[in-house]
Amino acid sequence: MPAKDEVIKLVHGALEREPLINLHRHPVKIGFADDAVVLEGEVEHIAAKKLALELAGAVEGIRGVIDRLRVAPAERKGDGAIRDSLCGFLVREPELQNCTIRVRAKGRLEVLREARGETSGEIEAAVEDGVVTLEGSVISLSHKRIAGVLAWWTPGCRDVVNSLDVQPPEEDNDGEVLDALRLVLEMDPLVQADQIRASCRDYVVTLEGCVRTAEERRQAGLDAWCLFAVDRVVNRIEVRK
Repeated sequence: MPAKDEVIKLVHGALEREPLINLHRHPVKIGFADDAVVLEGEVEHIAAKKLALELAGAVEGIRGVIDRLRVAPAERKGDGAIRDSLCGFLVREPELQNCTIRVRAKGRLEVLREARGETSGEIEAAVEDGVVTLEGSVISLSHKRIAGVLAWWTPGCRDVVNSLDVQPPEEDNDGEVLDALRLVLEMDPLVQADQIRASCRDYVVTLEGCVRTAEERRQAGLDAWCLFAVDRVVNRIEVRK
């Protein structure tokens, strides 16, 4: 087992070398406890969060990574405002129209929509300190991923804990990731989904195509990063001049 100071040095070096992680603008506190790396702080976006966890976990000899990272929101909002926006997203999303939607706030559970007839699941949402938690069950991995992306899209969201079960259970694979990604890109009003081609291998998504602006390119990449179980995104989208 490497020494504590050596582990911290190795992790810091790995994070510093990753272009999508800006330690100068968004410092990350690196600790080491019980043979596990502890990452704490605010990062710029979900890509930086996932990459930081992956890079820390790749250090030889450690037993795990404790995730205390949060994403810096574009706009700071209170839990109530975040919860209201999230509930609006969940209720209005056509893919989730047959789901029962509930929200937990201050220990009380409120039913926003009770699905009748043939349902596609039950989603219970809660927000605490900007962290969205999703619990319950849905009928497909695509539904689980869409709910998670909507949570990440919610203004003020700092992190998402997607604990939704899939019933009946499905075997996850690259095709499931691509199915969800196509839906998400079509849902996003900031990107032209028909201009983007996507492939996936071992949960690594590659994006290609041409878009109008650098911001649209960035947004398409973040959409892919928001998907549950996606480990890495290779963004080869070109900006049309």
